[in-house]
Amino acid sequence: MATVGAYEAKTHLTKLLERVAKGEKITITKHGVPVAILHPADASKTTPAREIIEQLKRFRRGHRLAGLSLRDLIEDGRR
Repeated sequence: MATVGAYEAKTHLTKLLERVAKGEKITITKHGVPVAILHPADASKTTPAREIIEQLKRFRRGHRLAGLSLRDLIEDGRR
């Protein structure tokens, strides 16, 4: 596993991400102390977009606004 300092990681993030996408793990350190590990994302944990949309539709069927308007909710969220 490769090790890079935080400054180098910030400066060369794009290159580090390319290396990680190829399967490499990289430890990021701050003053020599490991603070993070970059590793490839687990593709098996991703959910297809169609399935997520179906989950949202099922959720909406069971949850109604009970007379509230979307505009009222937006205004309430701004307070």
